[in-house]
Amino acid sequence: MKIWGGLIALSLIAAAPAPEGKSSGSRRLTASEIAAELSASRPPEEEGVRIRPFLAKPKATKASPAAFESTASGVKAAPAAQSDRKTAATTPVANSKPITDTKAAGGQKPVWEVATVTPVTIDVAKSTYVVQPGDTLSAVVRKTGAGADVIAHENDLKPPFVLRPGQKLKIPAGRFHTVKKGQSGIAIARAYGVEWARIVELNHLQEPYTLREGQRLKLPDVKEVAHMTLEQRAAAFRIDLTDLATGSEPALAPTAKPAEPSPSPTRQLAPTTPVAEPSIAFSGRFDWPVEGRIVRPYGPMDNGGRNDGIAIAAPRGTAIAAAADGVVMWVGEHPAFGNVVLVKHGGGWVTIYGNADRLLVKRGQAVKAGQWIARLGATGNAADRPQLFFEVLQGRKPVNPMRLLPRRERQEGDASDDRAADGSADNSD
Repeated sequence: MKIWGGLIALSLIAAAPAPEGKSSGSRRLTASEIAAELSASRPPEEEGVRIRPFLAKPKATKASPAAFESTASGVKAAPAAQSDRKTAATTPVANSKPITDTKAAGGQKPVWEVATVTPVTIDVAKSTYVVQPGDTLSAVVRKTGAGADVIAHENDLKPPFVLRPGQKLKIPAGRFHTVKKGQSGIAIARAYGVEWARIVELNHLQEPYTLREGQRLKLPDVKEVAHMTLEQRAAAFRIDLTDLATGSEPALAPTAKPAEPSPSPTRQLAPTTPVAEPSIAFSGRFDWPVEGRIVRPYGPMDNGGRNDGIAIAAPRGTAIAAAADGVVMWVGEHPAFGNVVLVKHGGGWVTIYGNADRLLVKRGQAVKAGQWIARLGATGNAADRPQLFFEVLQGRKPVNPMRLLPRRERQEGDASDDRAADGSADNSD
């Protein structure tokens, strides 16, 4: 397999003197204002940073670029043995196909297929920057080419990111991508052949993972990419449920606001229109989305794999209810989990409802606790019986749903793992 192409040239010029009369404490910028300043500034070429397209992509594996990671969220398989990794990496994923909204959900393509990303990076060398009078964090970003998130983390800067003249800032080395309007985290990750989870880690991104036009994201360096295994390269083109929850929303223009939720399922948002957070704060408790037997509990499984949610068996066509007030952030079809609805509740909480037969809501729709959002089915890998796959995320971390649902009496036929019934299961990764 050929390794990704050459390094990207970079040159920096010294910053122009700041206007007189401006002090370091005269402005207190939010993250959105930082992005706005970056967008309004001159193109990076005029700042002295030379940009070239990313030259080469990794040779395609047999796994479809549009494939899903069917075991990365939900049921996780036990790690493959070292001797099996090459074979596993080049074997097509079962049921792999492009992710598309179902007919019931409006039939639109997801944002990463609409707002595609051209891989163009700038290469930044490790350095020390001395803050000048009038400098803001966004000004430092323009002058150095590095991203605001990594500069803030490297120097332990906290909002509102007030800088002092003479302060020395460590500028980390790395490759950086400048986010364009409408681009999603998933689309950016796929353009560079790396996992969205890795980009989140490198940039220390936090909930709600909203990207802004002009934001600069650090990417894995060329050396790291060159040493990726075949399995890792294949995994970079698969999308799991956690990616959908944290990397599927399109980037906003610096001063734009996301679309407010609508109570009506008749409104169809464009895939490039971000959805606003719920206006009501999450209470911290969920209701049962459906009544039935727990046929697969949360946590470790006997085969060495792991289940990040619970599976609840009930008759086909049973109404699936929203577990709490929230906003539908994604609806669509996943080969492993069938028809899926994702609802965000604010504060980083997201609930996932999979294996549905029919979807009754659309992206951007506000829902109330107990409102029907889908009909239970046996889609995806649940062909053996009608069931609901139900998962709860806090940021990118799965949480045991039993800890957040009302306690109920154990039902006949429930899975035998007592930890699922009493809510004591470990919720570690």
